[in-house]
Amino acid sequence: MTNLSIIGTEKSGRTSLAANLGKKGTSSDITMYNNDKESRKMVFVDPQGYPKTLKPLVTALNISEMAILCIPPNGLERDNPASVHTGECIVALDLLGFKHGIIALTKSDSTNIHAIDELKNKIKVMTSGTSIQDWECISLNTNKSAKNPFEGVEDLKAIINTMAEKIEAEQAELNQFPARVFIDHAFNVIGKGCVVLGIVKQGISKEKDKTKIFPLDREIEIRSIQSHDVDIESAPTGTRVGMRLKNVQAKDIERGFIISDKEIVSNDYTLECTISKFTRKIEISSVLHLFVGLQSEPVRVEKIFIDRQEVKEAKPGSICVLNLSGNKKVAYSKEDRFLLANLDLPQRFAAYGFLK
Repeated sequence: MTNLSIIGTEKSGRTSLAANLGKKGTSSDITMYNNDKESRKMVFVDPQGYPKTLKPLVTALNISEMAILCIPPNGLERDNPASVHTGECIVALDLLGFKHGIIALTKSDSTNIHAIDELKNKIKVMTSGTSIQDWECISLNTNKSAKNPFEGVEDLKAIINTMAEKIEAEQAELNQFPARVFIDHAFNVIGKGCVVLGIVKQGISKEKDKTKIFPLDREIEIRSIQSHDVDIESAPTGTRVGMRLKNVQAKDIERGFIISDKEIVSNDYTLECTISKFTRKIEISSVLHLFVGLQSEPVRVEKIFIDRQEVKEAKPGSICVLNLSGNKKVAYSKEDRFLLANLDLPQRFAAYGFLK
């Protein structure tokens, strides 16, 4: 199963595209659109709470293997205030090291071929040196009222299916690792108890598994598993799941909690970080926002080291070690990628890092 984020600024055509590709399902600050009628099942995620907050965007990307970045004709114009969010999406994809994706030049019915070529040139310059510099750009129409509604979407679907084959091969390799499930929604169902929705990030999760939920560090049992409303006995990597859990209540679960046998749990972090070249310097005592998996919390920069020497600041584009402190217990593994953001800046993403 392939999970795709459809991202971009407001009025970029992302929501109408998602609605065209799948049937609307679970909705909060992210909305799922399910395509379960084809032989290859897919879930399209629209971070509808973005750009007001970053959490929906990071959540959507971290439960997806592929991203579609929607850029409207004016999406990179300097006099368009929303263009900063297009840039912010590019920075997020780069900091997360996203491998699979497509750039969709939306609203092609409202522009012309020369403007599209000019936009492609701007994108090439802006994405140079990032993880998405080689992503294919495709023009399409996301206006259902246009003369040729959703023209170009069939070409987009063909590209998605080609990429999905590669993603499925990568997912199969991850099945050998211990199961980890990222939870994005939790609720109680009368007569069934606690139900969580999420994505199997690695391994194979099985019905009747006795495992744990973190950061609660509580033993639980997976009573049953569904995918697209169908009961299944096991869920391999990439599967969008609904699970009934024993020995935990929905009120105790937050987005980002992880079902697995073992996780690191802490509220202090030592990360080897790469500072984005699109941000400002990071200083001692700065308050940043930390994201890992689907979890987030404010953290304070306690110390900064460059080449093992303690310094007062880290400049854009530099590599450093940050000692960070927070107040909330967070669960993660040593392989997880952390994102740092400065919520006081127009372009909010600041750095990525790994456990030191």
